[in-house]
Amino acid sequence: MTTHAHLLTGTAPPGVAAVGVSAAFGTFGELLQGVLPEKDGDFLVTLPVARWAMARFELDPGADALAVVPPHKKKALRLTSMIMEDTEHPAGGLLVLDSTLPEGKGLASSSADLVATARAVANALGEAMPPRRIERYLARIEPTDGVLYPSVVAFHHRSVRLRAKLGSLPSMAVVSVDEGGSVDTVDFNNIPKPFTAADEREYARLLDRVTRAVAARDLAEVGRVATASARMNQVLRHKWSLEPMIDICEAVGGLGVVVGHSGTALGILLDTAAPDCHTKLTTAAQRCQELAGNVTVYRTLSFH
Repeated sequence: MTTHAHLLTGTAPPGVAAVGVSAAFGTFGELLQGVLPEKDGDFLVTLPVARWAMARFELDPGADALAVVPPHKKKALRLTSMIMEDTEHPAGGLLVLDSTLPEGKGLASSSADLVATARAVANALGEAMPPRRIERYLARIEPTDGVLYPSVVAFHHRSVRLRAKLGSLPSMAVVSVDEGGSVDTVDFNNIPKPFTAADEREYARLLDRVTRAVAARDLAEVGRVATASARMNQVLRHKWSLEPMIDICEAVGGLGVVVGHSGTALGILLDTAAPDCHTKLTTAAQRCQELAGNVTVYRTLSFH
């Protein structure tokens, strides 16, 4: 088996047939998440952020087992095994994951791990790994965020399939707090949804609004939809700091509040192109620190 030192230096030891490297970004919660009045109606709208999961896979023809570092990344190891079985490679290998995404907070850390893994393993094997193929693998493992696509997307996370690519947004800052603890994605998605038919119709209206807002690059409307979705999600996973965060957002002139619907993180959206963004960010961070005792600032991704 290869050594961790080889992974750090980027060199492949004797006997290693191939090395594959890849990465996938995370998201800060969701701009919108709910249920539409249709079959397979569970959906979300992504908010990509500049935090990544990195994967490196070294194929080892001399080994007959697969291993992962860190060892608790068992879903990524299972995915690697599935890909190896499908491609009939009678070999072992070592998968190493390194992520800047906190786990269990609603920032798509597990989805990013799995997408980066699929691409890294495919690169090592010389296999094509288009998004639809990744979706088919991930549907066998867990509900998944739409981090396969370099875009803001509407995504059916429970069935793991793309609904629509909505486009790209100008960069925003996210001044965030964490309520603590962690949420298991699989467990959360097994909770019965208490949404009514009227709620489902409202989610359809919100999806239409955010679709048009992303197309128009209208950050103010994006923020309003995010706040509305956060409030509707309170019946499913209540966040004690949501209304205080909305108050802070309104006081500093932020765009809206975005949450990890299946996580513990909340964030105030700010337009980084605004001339007073630094002042707003500083004030929001101070107020958030007083509220929750922790603050992290994220930057959203724009795609061209």
